[in-house]
Amino acid sequence: MILSMLSNRRSTILRAVLVGLSLVVWLGIGSAGGMAQGKLSQVQTNDASAFLPSSAESTRAAEESKAFVDTETLPALVVLQPADGSDVTPDQLAAVQEWAEAVPEQALPPGNEGTWSDYLVGDVAVVPSEDGEAVLVVYSLDGAKADELLADEEGVTESFVTALRESLESELGATATSAGELGLQAWVTGPAGFVADLVTAFGGIDGVLLLVALGAVLLILVLVYRSPFLPFVVIFTAVFALCLAGLVIYNLAANGTLVLNGQSQGILSILVVGASVDYALLLVARYREELARVEHPAQAMGRALRACVEPIAASAGTVIAGVLCLLLSDLGSNRSLGPVAAIGIASALLGSLTLLPALLLVFGRRSRILFWPRAPRPVPAAAADTQHPHVDTTIEPDPADGTGLWPRLARFVGRKARPVWIVTALALAVGAAFLPTLNASGTNQVDIFLTDVDAVAGEEVLAEHFPAGAVQPAIVLVDEADVDAVTAAAEGVDGVESVTPYTGAPAGAGAAAGDAPPIVVDGRVRLDVATTASADTQDAVDTVEDLRTAVHEVSPTALVGGAAAETLDTNLASERDLRVIVPVVLLVIGVILMFLLRSVVAAGLLLAANVLSFAAALGVSAIVFNHVFGFAGADPVVPLFAFVFLVALGVDYSIFLMTRVREESLKVGTRAGVVRGLAVTGGVITSAGVVLATTFAALGVIPLLFLAQIAFIVAFGVLLDTLVVRSLLVPALVHDLGRRTWWPSALSRHQEHGLHKVTPDLE
Repeated sequence: MILSMLSNRRSTILRAVLVGLSLVVWLGIGSAGGMAQGKLSQVQTNDASAFLPSSAESTRAAEESKAFVDTETLPALVVLQPADGSDVTPDQLAAVQEWAEAVPEQALPPGNEGTWSDYLVGDVAVVPSEDGEAVLVVYSLDGAKADELLADEEGVTESFVTALRESLESELGATATSAGELGLQAWVTGPAGFVADLVTAFGGIDGVLLLVALGAVLLILVLVYRSPFLPFVVIFTAVFALCLAGLVIYNLAANGTLVLNGQSQGILSILVVGASVDYALLLVARYREELARVEHPAQAMGRALRACVEPIAASAGTVIAGVLCLLLSDLGSNRSLGPVAAIGIASALLGSLTLLPALLLVFGRRSRILFWPRAPRPVPAAAADTQHPHVDTTIEPDPADGTGLWPRLARFVGRKARPVWIVTALALAVGAAFLPTLNASGTNQVDIFLTDVDAVAGEEVLAEHFPAGAVQPAIVLVDEADVDAVTAAAEGVDGVESVTPYTGAPAGAGAAAGDAPPIVVDGRVRLDVATTASADTQDAVDTVEDLRTAVHEVSPTALVGGAAAETLDTNLASERDLRVIVPVVLLVIGVILMFLLRSVVAAGLLLAANVLSFAAALGVSAIVFNHVFGFAGADPVVPLFAFVFLVALGVDYSIFLMTRVREESLKVGTRAGVVRGLAVTGGVITSAGVVLATTFAALGVIPLLFLAQIAFIVAFGVLLDTLVVRSLLVPALVHDLGRRTWWPSALSRHQEHGLHKVTPDLE
């Protein structure tokens, strides 16, 4: 007796030490990680050209073209026009000229010494349009210095664009919406303007996105738990897991080990919060079950952890393996998301299996108070279960006999299994039939913003009055002997406005090359090809594709580069990634499922169901994008990201269901096990799906087309998978197949009964 008391006391002390140690460690992580999370934007890389493979033609062209210029530049374009639509007057042109020449001498933001001339290359160019209705001012930012931080965590590009817009308003009274005494409206656009507006759009990731996601999740958790305490325990777990992910990623990105961009950071927050809450819901639900069977919360937590570690770890491992397949991508932006997302999921897993149990046990024997006012209590029927947990289950109520929604649905699926899976499969197939209507061939840069921004409006005005493709021409690097042949071939391509040998005159500045000879470097000449369409449009991309074909026919060694060529190579790399990564993801996840469920058939069934669900989600999304939202198209990377997330995350819920079904099947047989498993997991898995869908939907607060499309596809796909695939299709298929589901494991050879009696109408 005394030895037992001493043993219990030592166990109590050990538990207290472990709980305290876990809380102290996580408090330290939260302190350091919170600061790192706030500084993630400082280590972002959002230059699209930096993500292209070195083998891409545009990358090789960009590398070779560096020899033709002393400094790579980033154009900032100011376009002005009279507000009344009249021609630009001499007085207006003179005022613009005076203002433009004064800007380089303006002081840098507070805390920085010098003037803007330190970051500009060459002279400012002021160019009236040929129709006389507009004026273009061209500034060339030093590309090598454009990524430097000046003040308030802003880089040179966004700071300079901000300075231009403020100066236009204060000096000329000219903005996009109003005209001052001169009667001019003004916009800042061009590559620098788009970069600045993108940075502003991504600025919501650090605060707004996370607050919206956490607020929505908190509301759902309050409805699920009906407790004032438990939702905050789960939210704290998610926040601290995000701090751990931010701490690791910040240090890796700062050291150059990992590349982080704006889209990866946004998806990271959503993934960590969604996964953390999902894992917490599963663990807390099982913990609540065990609290109704045993007296001490620590014992209940031990039993819950033993039951949940395998499915939660397998779920996290599946997602990690899926996102790491992105490392096979040709695009650096895709490759960067793989480790970023994997670190986030691993952080969510650690938080759910260490911090969450510690928080749930922090009050010792009184920890049930966290479930108030519906704290579970052990009942006499469960007391025998503590002595023989695997044998005495006949005295426990069968969860499939309940009167709630999920027991009733489980019994319905058991009675009508074959009609249920046939109808749901056909419904999903109808949705999947619209998949080919998804336009994912690329979009114009002006279409990526979902709100009105200065750069987009300025681009439209610029295209009305100036040669749109002259600002960022396509560049062709060619042997000197082939210049005439390549020039003739390029001029014959539809959509090409002009072909000019590069003499050092700035593109788009209106400076005439005159009789100056072209620059020759190592026997190579650079040709600037102005397209009719602006370089950031899909029309320009199509023109460059035709240009490459024409040029390569007469000069196989020629290289075609430039902004439109980079977009073309990005699209081609995305299409290649889709063909390569999708089969690898399916193979990796299939292997994990086979080992987890000890069954080839079950793994194949789950994969097929989730692929069908993904196709249906994408098909329905195509209908919504085309006919409801009116989106102009989608980036080629959207289907790839949607596939990786939906298949990996969709399999999660099937793992949660099927591990419980297998556990019950060992007791009562497969068909009754399906009914029991669905009845007992239906509520918690559906709650988890709603939480994850809500967190991904929060991406929609960032006004960018790519994130809005990912938000809708994943949110809708998760709900479809949770409410249809996991609730109807999978359990109905498993019920129809019976014990054959578990082939080739030993469970497939058991008769349709377990250790206990099975409900007759389910056999």
